[in-house]
Amino acid sequence: MSRPESEAPHSEQLLSEVAALPGLPGVYRYFDAQGQLLYVGKARNLKKRVASYFQKNHDGTRIGHMVSKIVRMETTVVRSEAEALLLENNLIKTLAPKFNILFRDDKSYPYLKITGTRETFRTAGRLPPPSLAFPRMAYYRGVVDKRHSYYGPYPSAWAVKESITLLQKVFRLRTCEDTVFANRTRPCLLYQIKRCSGPCVDLIDSEAYARDVADAERFLRGETQAVLDTLEQRMMAHAEKLEFEQAAELRNQITALSRVLHQQAVDNVSDQDVDVLAVKVQGGRACVNLAMIRGGRHLGDRPYFPTHVEDATAIDSVMSDDETSEVPPADPADPAERVAVRVLEAFIAQHYLGVAMPHTLVTSHPVGRPLLDALTEQIGAKVNAVHHPREHRRIWLEMAQKNADIALARLLAEEGSQQARTRALADALNLPDDQLDTLRIECFDISHTAGESTQASCVVFEAHKMQNSQYRRYKIEGITPGDDYAAMRQVLLRRYGKIAEALRADDALPAGSPPAEVDPATPAGVAGAEAASAVGPAPVDGAIVATGAPDEVAAIEPTVESVAGPRMPDLVLVDGGKGQVSMAREVFQQLGLDLSLIVGVEKGEGRKVGLEELVFADGREKVYLGHDSAALMLVAQIRDEAHRFAITGMRAQRAKVRTGGSRLEDIPGVGPKKRARLLQRFGGVRGVASASVDDLCTVEGISTELADAIYRALH
Repeated sequence: MSRPESEAPHSEQLLSEVAALPGLPGVYRYFDAQGQLLYVGKARNLKKRVASYFQKNHDGTRIGHMVSKIVRMETTVVRSEAEALLLENNLIKTLAPKFNILFRDDKSYPYLKITGTRETFRTAGRLPPPSLAFPRMAYYRGVVDKRHSYYGPYPSAWAVKESITLLQKVFRLRTCEDTVFANRTRPCLLYQIKRCSGPCVDLIDSEAYARDVADAERFLRGETQAVLDTLEQRMMAHAEKLEFEQAAELRNQITALSRVLHQQAVDNVSDQDVDVLAVKVQGGRACVNLAMIRGGRHLGDRPYFPTHVEDATAIDSVMSDDETSEVPPADPADPAERVAVRVLEAFIAQHYLGVAMPHTLVTSHPVGRPLLDALTEQIGAKVNAVHHPREHRRIWLEMAQKNADIALARLLAEEGSQQARTRALADALNLPDDQLDTLRIECFDISHTAGESTQASCVVFEAHKMQNSQYRRYKIEGITPGDDYAAMRQVLLRRYGKIAEALRADDALPAGSPPAEVDPATPAGVAGAEAASAVGPAPVDGAIVATGAPDEVAAIEPTVESVAGPRMPDLVLVDGGKGQVSMAREVFQQLGLDLSLIVGVEKGEGRKVGLEELVFADGREKVYLGHDSAALMLVAQIRDEAHRFAITGMRAQRAKVRTGGSRLEDIPGVGPKKRARLLQRFGGVRGVASASVDDLCTVEGISTELADAIYRALH
């Protein structure tokens, strides 16, 4: 197999493997010299598809950059193109290759849950307890339980809660927890404002409540007209029997439901479940806006922003002549349209892989038949994609397209503003401005309550944005409670001690740098004493990692940080003035690190926002950037994020210490009486948490199943 001289030669073994590939459908994977996955692709004909990468001249292009890195290849032969597409996107979602279009694997979608309404569950065995005889509505996100009914998915938590409020107004179903329901002696406020029918105190019988539940479920399924007809018939029946109060209640339900149905002009009962997908590509970025129609109601939309768009679309363009049919028709004169098609197909394949989906998609661009066939094979029912919709579907698509335009414009504006802030800070601090995309800033803050549950936070700013997956929390121990200076010393030693040692091993530190002298008796000494390998990951021991959305840190767990070799930040921000900066300077001198990296953020007069000054550890004079400075805005953003992250960690740790990690009130089946018995028997929550399942069973009213549930909840 011949190769252009301009491209780096590949090994004979790799080229022989390419030549030996079969002409069958399958999936191929490319790896670089370090074993990193570069790209995952599919093909109707593996031999022709893969050979096209190595036979053509891609010199000087994104494709050439990727091809030049390939040293190893893996392939998997499958039975059909549809199966290859499903496997390809399964691998993309799980392995996140460097050159594929990637959509962030977001949290699962929320659902509206109605408890215990499945017929097999309600009619099996003995009569259900009161809490199951009167099902409740709830917001739910997680694994589906077959005993309950779920409606959705919804694009956001707000959409679920809005629907629950709507159903409360019309059908007056309960939303209280089972433990609350079982212990009520009088109706709550929701009954007083006509949002609940009061089943907890027998103000409605189970048959009437079951009718309301059935009507609510029919409404959620989109059978709105049937629900209205049923309510009207019941109202007329009560009126004929001169039961005017009951008739008036039903009349009010009909009025409320009719008002709800007219609130959304885009509602249409002819379409039950539809997803509307609109794509916008601009400035090297793309946005896919997903609007959800469930039960004939427009539930809202949600934007998604993929990564690696330019690299992936350039690589996807390399294909054999017999494979051009894989690309749905698009305007060849408009590259943005072809990119939009590929982004849309990547989203559909990754988003709907292994999850429930509607049978109809309304799309802004055409979708290839192989993708639809693969989805049809996956769900066992025909999936249609409508590209040129009419009537109400056209209105939905226009709304989704407009929202995609707005979301992408906002993203580009935010990215441009953030880049301007990064440049302004680099100019203000005389940092090199030729590598702003890789500028890394780490910021530290200390938080505690009167010395209790002291925690330090480290947040990371890189590539013009906060990198929340790299945030770290450090549990501070062995210091005088409330000593923020000692806490700062400990966290800096633990953060940079091993990195400094690894840099010294690589002779990366200046000659004559003093060795790090860390007290081995302290937690920092234990962490810093362990040698870090000069190659491979360098763990930072003692750190508590908390990843996820910056505003949704639910828990903290011990872990280690992996970095690709020693990497010091370009700037170390310390939330504090001369005192904290002096402590940071001592640590850096002890570790032999560059003092010019340390910058303290000192609060201004009256601690007013915008009056902060920057304090330097290397002897430079203080700098006041100005209240409207873009550089100060970035510093404040990073400092505030470190403060927020430290506070949430401290509060979580404090709550864990005070309550034993879980509250008995949150465990289903543990009411006030059983809770009192448990606390009295074991002397508090910590005693309950330390008890075994057998010990818990000795308490009156605690069955083996409940004891097991309590044990699992507290551990």
